[in-house]
Amino acid sequence: MVTTNPTRERSSRGLLVDISPLRESPAFARLWAGGAISGIGAQMTVVAVGLHIYALTESTFAVALVGAFALIPMIIAGLYGGMLADAFDRRLILIWGSVIAWGSTIALASLAWLGIETVWPFYLLTTVNAVAATVIGTVRFAVIPRILPAHLLPAASALSGISVGVMVTVGPALAGVLVATVGFGWTYTIDAVLFIASFLGILALPRLAPEGDVDKPGLASLVSGFRFLKTAPNVRMSFVVDIIAMTFGQPRVLFPAVGALVLGGGAITVGILIAAGAIGALATSILSGRLGQVRMQGQAIARSIIAYGAFILGFGVLLAVLATGWFGPVGASIESANMVGIVIAAILLAGAGGADNISAIFRMTMLQTAVPDSMRGRLQGVFTVVVTGGPRLGDIYVGAVAAFGALWLPPLAGGLAIIVLVAVLVRTQRTFRHYDALDPRP
Repeated sequence: MVTTNPTRERSSRGLLVDISPLRESPAFARLWAGGAISGIGAQMTVVAVGLHIYALTESTFAVALVGAFALIPMIIAGLYGGMLADAFDRRLILIWGSVIAWGSTIALASLAWLGIETVWPFYLLTTVNAVAATVIGTVRFAVIPRILPAHLLPAASALSGISVGVMVTVGPALAGVLVATVGFGWTYTIDAVLFIASFLGILALPRLAPEGDVDKPGLASLVSGFRFLKTAPNVRMSFVVDIIAMTFGQPRVLFPAVGALVLGGGAITVGILIAAGAIGALATSILSGRLGQVRMQGQAIARSIIAYGAFILGFGVLLAVLATGWFGPVGASIESANMVGIVIAAILLAGAGGADNISAIFRMTMLQTAVPDSMRGRLQGVFTVVVTGGPRLGDIYVGAVAAFGALWLPPLAGGLAIIVLVAVLVRTQRTFRHYDALDPRP
């Protein structure tokens, strides 16, 4: 049985997040701050690309194809990135990944400034950007245990939730305002400038060469990682329930159409809806101090995801009610939008974001504590595929269902599917249901 660390116990008693990792590790502080700042720009571009493609095509399915084209390359990048993290200098991998991501953003800005209206270059560049971001995210996870003591890793996960919350709160809101006021070119360009912060955080890291025996990246290394995952039912179940949540509970590709047709307000409404989920995640991270006291983390993950499904179901019900037209027509300007509907939608999406973030904190802690260090890079590769590839599957699901049905159908049916599937799966997996943080077993 794992003994608790006194420092961790003290930090878990307060309501607010533990900031000890920022004080005790300057390298982590710089990496965290640089990632948060550059992440704001990255989220701006995510929103801007969706709005840009919708403006060019007026098709929700065309927006969904951004995720569809990136899905397979991201899966490969996540798996290979995990192997790279176990075999090479992690700092060097982060540098090269950042160069590629930065270059793709600059290229997107160039397309916008030149007025290119052909859609396929946007798909290509967003795929390259997604691949680079997947590798960066995978390797970054493997870096953190090297620059922080083990007892601060749960606090670091909560701080990561705060940085993500800031990214997807500020970024989409800025994107909506910037696209509506100064256009796509400036929006992409500002992202390229903010990305410099990421370089500064990475360049300040020490050399992070692999320790101990090194497995050469390749099929044998990948097979050994999956062989370990096969014997790790708790970690495997945490991946499965997250895939369910992300596949059936990601209505983001609907937002441009919702902002244009259902709620009104256009790009500003899109920014509000995306930022709402981030605000919920940010709030739960800031108030995460007591989460360290939760022992039955498998149950906490399941309950959080079921709550997530309920909020998404509520969002679908809201869209169905508004789609009846009883509340009158809406327009593209924020003055002619349905403000009551926007507020209710934002509250529901904030609840979904908070529930998803609590689940993510526990899933990350389970992966960090239950998986041995020799497998952490490869398992993080699989984890990265889940958390980044799952939403892409969700984009495909939502885009396909919306193309053949109403806008409210994907979140309504998806939320219901999440609640039922997760409840049934967790009920059948006893070890996950009884997973104890004081005795972590993969």
